[in-house]
Amino acid sequence: MGIFSIFSKKEKKEVLDAGLEKTKTGIFDKITRAIAGKSKVDDEVLDNLEDVLLTSDVGVDTTVEIIHKIEERVARDKYVGTAELNKILKEEITALLTRSGNDDAEDFEIPAGRRPYVIMVVGVNGVGKTTTIGKLAYQFKQAGKKVYLGAADTFRAAAVEQLCIWGERVGVPVVKQQMGSDPASVAFDTINSAKANDADVVIIDTAGRLHNKVNLMNELTKIKNVMKKIVPDTPDEVLLVLDGSTGQNAFEQAKQFIKATEVTALAITKLDGTAKGGVVIGISNQLKVPVKYIGLGEKMTDLQPFNRSEFVDSLFNDAKL
Repeated sequence: MGIFSIFSKKEKKEVLDAGLEKTKTGIFDKITRAIAGKSKVDDEVLDNLEDVLLTSDVGVDTTVEIIHKIEERVARDKYVGTAELNKILKEEITALLTRSGNDDAEDFEIPAGRRPYVIMVVGVNGVGKTTTIGKLAYQFKQAGKKVYLGAADTFRAAAVEQLCIWGERVGVPVVKQQMGSDPASVAFDTINSAKANDADVVIIDTAGRLHNKVNLMNELTKIKNVMKKIVPDTPDEVLLVLDGSTGQNAFEQAKQFIKATEVTALAITKLDGTAKGGVVIGISNQLKVPVKYIGLGEKMTDLQPFNRSEFVDSLFNDAKL
């Protein structure tokens, strides 16, 4: 039984629909204007649709790819009415996300037989990194997992304090050291304690700095190497947290972090407060790193596993085109 079995599919869908409402409304309004007075998808409609996708922060390369796919279908089918455009968009965007490695996740899963399962979380300050860690800890604990948190962002006292608050709120231990301590030492202590206490999941917070990529890369590499001394092949996952409300800035941050370390999955937060949810599509397609979680609100249950089909359905369902 998955974690989300404590919520109905209807409740999950309601959270998703509400979280994407601003993006959904923005896209529909723009598409409606783009096809006004048109009965078929012609060059003018395609040009207008391109503008819609670009202003929804889908990104240039992904937009070009989507438009090219629609052009191919128009050429093949000879006549494509504007009433079909919504259906075609859903199909082509879902296909893009499929090729990017995104699976239809149902809940917060960790592989069987891997204890502790270690997640190292990276991302710049202010993107919702610590909050995402707290919500993940909550979800894993709800599934009956024993969770440890490591406060390895030792350069900001606020980061350690915030993680400790989340630890108390969720009811999971937080391993910390003094301000300015070696982050790798904190990670070492966390893994050590987690292993000694037979924990299932370890989540390590790291400092969010991009101003010096060399130092960042060295720091993250050192943390990884120290953890491997206790649990080989650690971390199991490097999760990059991005703020979806920043649009293309999130895309640029993702590119920089992927250069600095081996990112294996993405969490895109704050989608409920923005009309820029299209950035999820572009980031996933262009960077070929799967989106694993999306943040849709403030509540602990508003962090959802990313399901490409449900995401696209939520964006493009009930379109009045």
